[in-house]
Amino acid sequence: QVRLAESGGGLAQPGGSLRLTCAASGFVISYYDMAWFRQAPGKERELVARTRKIGSSPDYADFAKGRFTISRDNAENTVILQMNSLKPEDTAQYYCNARSWATQINFWGQGTQVTVSS
Repeated sequence: QVRLAESGGGLAQPGGSLRLTCAASGFVISYYDMAWFRQAPGKERELVARTRKIGSSPDYADFAKGRFTISRDNAENTVILQMNSLKPEDTAQYYCNARSWATQINFWGQGTQVTVSS
């Protein structure tokens, strides 16, 4: 019943933009830390951005600062990752993550592929 579904990935040119959406079902994201991770083949999964409780500032990886923005749309129960000024090294599978405030249990989506190439 708990499900995260990522969408919005695809091919972008260097300097271009993509908007990733994580649609949650079976739970309300207002009571979860929500995050985006990414993983390239043969590499470790790494945090891109995380948003915690309302009123706190989002956390960003150094490579994401100034280029990526994470946001919640609580009315739609979705989490957005707006990616601008894309670089080839941004190429990876991007995953949505939810972590319950109450139990700390984690849920993962299946991922959406982002490829940045000229």
